[in-house]
Amino acid sequence: MLSLRFQIFTIMKKVIHTNNAPAAIGPYSQAIEANGMLFISGQIPVNPADGTVPEGITAQTEQVMKNIAAILDEAGYTFDNVVKTTCLLSDIANFGAMNEVYATRFPSNPPARAAFAVRDLPKGVMVEIEVIAAK
Repeated sequence: MLSLRFQIFTIMKKVIHTNNAPAAIGPYSQAIEANGMLFISGQIPVNPADGTVPEGITAQTEQVMKNIAAILDEAGYTFDNVVKTTCLLSDIANFGAMNEVYATRFPSNPPARAAFAVRDLPKGVMVEIEVIAAK
């Protein structure tokens, strides 16, 4: 006789929001936490205090990383919890400068990563980064 067992898997989904990162500019959340994992929506270099975007890839990447740090902190995670990132660049020529700033947040055991050049990014920015973190 064949015996089958089914395990019910319930996803516990929690919306994460902080005023220390830019508000969503569409129908999405800044981040979602689900079963010990945090999925941060792509962050662009908008200063949440005044809505400005800094000039240049270095300053823009620094602002993106500040926005990611604020969301990680709000959810109780750190950059050490990050397991995967996706970096979108408006010009692949900016990869080196973006990478220099990016590396400061991951001095050892960096996460897996993909990086792409894309045609356009929201608000005409030069960089957008999304993050997956796990506890």
